[in-house]
Amino acid sequence: MSVYVIGQLKFLNEQSYRKYQSRFAEVFVKYNGRLLAADENPIVLEGKWDKDKFVLMSFPDARNARRFLESPEYTEISQDRKLGAETVALLIEGLK
Repeated sequence: MSVYVIGQLKFLNEQSYRKYQSRFAEVFVKYNGRLLAADENPIVLEGKWDKDKFVLMSFPDARNARRFLESPEYTEISQDRKLGAETVALLIEGLK
């Protein structure tokens, strides 16, 4: 069953985040993921949103998502993401 990883980011150090961002694709492509959306200017339709970026990824299943998120390559580049942005990340199961 497909799963989705949702990330909401608040930039703390944009230079560090951009370094992470420049290396993201080369790691992501190895884990059967699809980047569905990445928006630094989403339109808030309801409620209050205090983040700077929204990211939506899909994976064929939770195993592939976790392989990506826990991979040595992603662990390495995510150090720059952690320096560059406060992140809320969710793993969501798709509908059956």
